[in-house]
Amino acid sequence: MITSMLAAGAATTASVASAVEKDSAMSTLANMLGGLILVLILIFVLAYIVRRFNLVPASSNVLKVVAVTSLGQREKVVLVEVDGQQYLLGVTPQQVNLIDKLETVVNIEMDSFASRLLQAKSKQS
Repeated sequence: MITSMLAAGAATTASVASAVEKDSAMSTLANMLGGLILVLILIFVLAYIVRRFNLVPASSNVLKVVAVTSLGQREKVVLVEVDGQQYLLGVTPQQVNLIDKLETVVNIEMDSFASRLLQAKSKQS
């Protein structure tokens, strides 16, 4: 009789310990998920504040990419303007080469989408 009571008591103790472990695991998972959600909300709030108050410094317009033409998968020819002078550059993943310093300024006409996008951006600012 006493051994059966001890066995029943041990089984009850084991089931209580199992329930406590499950509760502990669920509590840990809930805390971890809550922390993750809190960090994500904080990131989005800070990004909104930075965007809203223009805390990111604007470019000084010293260096301007006028045009880019792809020559291959990773090779490009880039027309860059620095203080009114234009340079034609060859760009690869390993290096950037000066192809030519242009004597005459090349004016690139923007297509309708690009001009509309700039107009929309200027109205937004």
